[in-house]
Formats: sequence, structure tokens, C-alpha cells
Amino acid sequence: MPEKRLSFKEMCAAYDVTPRTLRYYEYIELLTPEKEGRSRFYGPKELARMTLILRGRRFGFALEDIRQWLLIYEKEGTEAQMREWVTLADKQMAELAEQKVQLENTMEELQRLRDETAATLG
Repeated sequence: MPEKRLSFKEMCAAYDVTPRTLRYYEYIELLTPEKEGRSRFYGPKELARMTLILRGRRFGFALEDIRQWLLIYEKEGTEAQMREWVTLADKQMAELAEQKVQLENTMEELQRLRDETAATLG
């Protein structure tokens, strides 16, 4: 059974990224598609890597941090890299928790101001 491969255009559509983003990920060597002439194709390994890249971006990680994550994912990471990634993840979790608190405070303030304004309307 042949492996599933996506063309450049299909990859952009499947992962909802711009061609510029996909080319950039290739440029910084997060992705290495197979090349046939001028065409590029993404096999299962690249699809898995793209899923992890987008997950890392959603978590708020920098691309260099994601590179380390990908090394670990591919079992090429050393124990020291894994420990560093755990440290990075802990730091990101703390930052996200702080952002959550700030967002909740902002929403509460907006709701209070909204309610006060609505009350003056009658």
C-alpha cells in the first residue's frame, strides 16, 4: 500500500497555512519534503512533523523550541534536550496561566463596565 503524500498545495490546504509559511518551515529545516523536479511532496513523516509544529505554535512556543521538540519526537534528542524541553514546557505553562489570569480580569472589568452602562439605559 503506497504511503500517503500531499503536494505543496494540498499541504497548505490540509493544515490551513499559507504557502509563505510552508516555504519558511522548509527554509529553516523544520520540514524536508521529497522533491521530484520542481514539485514537493510531503509523506507521513512530514505530516506528523507539521502536526507537531502547529501544536507547538498553538502552545505559544518559539520555532527554535519546536525544533528541539521535533528532535525529541524523532528520538534523536538526548536526555539533556528532554530535560530542557520539560523546563521550557513548565515556563510556557506558567506564562499561559498568567495570560489566562490577565484575560479573566479584563473580561470581568469589561462585563462590569457593560453592566453599569446598561443599567443607566434603564
